[in-house]
Amino acid sequence: MVDAARARKLADRIQQIVAEMLERRIKDPRLGFVTITDTRITADLREATVFYTVFGSDAERADSAAALESAKGIIRSEVGKQTGVRFTPTLTFKHDPIPENARALDELFAAAKARDEEVARQAESASYAGEADPYKKPDEDEDEFDSDGAESRTT
Repeated sequence: MVDAARARKLADRIQQIVAEMLERRIKDPRLGFVTITDTRITADLREATVFYTVFGSDAERADSAAALESAKGIIRSEVGKQTGVRFTPTLTFKHDPIPENARALDELFAAAKARDEEVARQAESASYAGEADPYKKPDEDEDEFDSDGAESRTT
């Protein structure tokens, strides 16, 4: 087994190489606005999963996935040249759902905030059902000492 630091460094390097290849060398017209978000590699350095996002519609996402699949061999050979490892890892491209999940979470947070503001507006005009301060307080005029001078204990 290889140590985790080496695997992480190799994954970062693969991410850089793939992003550079998509920007400069891959000229497939199906390839849309692709962003490489993360790369993970197995502990034996044999398989690398490259996560990407595509700005656009579902059709553009499908076209970009096909373009990445067809360019996989060229990208893998360039990864082998630039990394210098004995065995070049096989590349798997996987769409990263994080931006869609983040957008859904933002919508949920906005809805929760709107509900909180509505509750705060209702609370402004609300009044107490009983007294404003429901806790009992000791009487002010009671002495703290008994008639014989000892301190009284009240619980």
